[in-house]
Amino acid sequence: MLFVQAIISAILSTPLSPVLGSAIFFTSYVRPVKFWERDYNTKRVDHSNTRLSSQLERNPGSDDNNLNSIFYEHLTRSLQQSLYGDLALGRWGNVTQGDCFVLASDNLNCLLHIIELANGLVTFQLRGLEFRGTYCQQREVEAISEGVEEDEGCCCCEPGRLPHLLSANAAFGQRWLAWQVAAARYVLEGYSISDNSAVSMLQVFELRKALVTYYVKAIVYYTVTSSHLEEWLALPAVRDALHPTLDRNYTDVDPVFNMNIDEDYDFRASGISRSSFCNVYLDWLQFCVARSGKNLEHDRNSVVVSLCFSLSLLARRALGTASHNSFSSSVDLLLYGLHALFKGDFRITCVRDEWVFQDMELLRRVVAPSVRMALKLHQDHFLSAEYDDHATLYEAISNYEKNLVISHEADPAWRNAVLSSVPSLLALRHVFDDSSDDYKIIMLNKRQLSFRVIKVNRECVRGLWAGQQQELVYLRNRNPERGSIQNARQALRNIINSSCDQPIGYPIYVSPLTTSFLETSEQLCGLIGGPLSLSRFGGALLGFWNRLKIRCGEGCSSGGTAIQDDAIFDYTMAGSLSGSISR
Repeated sequence: MLFVQAIISAILSTPLSPVLGSAIFFTSYVRPVKFWERDYNTKRVDHSNTRLSSQLERNPGSDDNNLNSIFYEHLTRSLQQSLYGDLALGRWGNVTQGDCFVLASDNLNCLLHIIELANGLVTFQLRGLEFRGTYCQQREVEAISEGVEEDEGCCCCEPGRLPHLLSANAAFGQRWLAWQVAAARYVLEGYSISDNSAVSMLQVFELRKALVTYYVKAIVYYTVTSSHLEEWLALPAVRDALHPTLDRNYTDVDPVFNMNIDEDYDFRASGISRSSFCNVYLDWLQFCVARSGKNLEHDRNSVVVSLCFSLSLLARRALGTASHNSFSSSVDLLLYGLHALFKGDFRITCVRDEWVFQDMELLRRVVAPSVRMALKLHQDHFLSAEYDDHATLYEAISNYEKNLVISHEADPAWRNAVLSSVPSLLALRHVFDDSSDDYKIIMLNKRQLSFRVIKVNRECVRGLWAGQQQELVYLRNRNPERGSIQNARQALRNIINSSCDQPIGYPIYVSPLTTSFLETSEQLCGLIGGPLSLSRFGGALLGFWNRLKIRCGEGCSSGGTAIQDDAIFDYTMAGSLSGSISR
């Protein structure tokens, strides 16, 4: 009976499963041969597919897995450009249709399945795993990353090894594995990801004061350099709202202002006065006006100073409202309010600030980017104190405005920037799940990432997935710590099982079927010349005809002497050609 079961199992690719660990086996269902029929369009939760009320109150999609899935999508785009060329150049070794590979780096760990390999194209699917993997996943990643060159053992002793050869223990150990290293260093374009805790950066009052100071300076910069400045100053409602602030003794005594946080706080007036604001920020405002090249009146009594002063009060009051008016006493509430402003949640609750509704561009073009720029400047000031110089600060803001994308991660602009390979990005991330509630500053820099490419036994992948489906779907084993998903370095069992579809596994990103073509690989096209087409032949003929006309024209104009600095062969050919034409 067992022999018959073995024959059926071999023909139908149905694994034999023991009954309760005994010698009695039964035949399970067929292993999956094609596991990509589903429409894998991973829906990332962001502001484009959630309600406004959910964005403001519940902050959906704030878990690490949802936010990190975009990096696997970018990795898929990079592989789409270069994968076929790398396979054709032999960088992944011998690859056939149906092979499975594991790509491992510092943060990114994914399983790649070769769906179809044809002449000039390869279709693949990528399954990204969690950044903060489980203990079992980390052990298997360490097994992938560790080298075997240091092993000099043979059985129980260490006699060493011959040059350029593995030791006996290492050789037998590699043969025992169900995977092998196909490429020890495979380079792809990606992002280096650094995350720093925002709590430690704002723990003391001096650091919070620096943040608010950069906040106000950014407001002054964006106000003065805005192309809408003249329109704002010409609005009658805005001028009427700014009129009380023209008084040199004007003081805003809102309790949200604090002498420990606001550098321009006037302790004699118990608030922020126009004169104290000018004492701190007037030089910076005048420098911005001079650098912008605008012909504006910018003395202490000018309307521009009143506009910047009023916007700075509004912005600080908005931060205080979002922080429940307690950002000076609690760093957690400060970060809560800062994150709310970072994602665009401005609550204007003071009657004195309602004039901003006359033109909402004041919030969109001045206050909102100022919050984000202040966070970047505050992060930089730990490394350099040069921002005390106005020219350095102005150049830094101008450079960041052009080359750096600062956005909330749920904003569709963030996703577009990552997929467009913008050189640098920055975001404030609020990680809120069952185990953590933390704020992190995420900094991305585009660079070349190094991966280890591991070729996995594809039958091992099919067998492990089939076993997991049987155990979870049919036997209903819901134990999250079941033994069948524990780490097995010889087979990479945890990585393979966790990359299966939910509810079997838990990948954070599964790409649709993606095809890489020969034409997209610049290096391969540079070696073989690219594809042949009618346009390519037409371009070659046109180039030949243009070169012929130029040569004939040079020969006729020189009277047979041609170009003096050409080679002798070109010189004689041009001379003979011009002589024949003259005859």
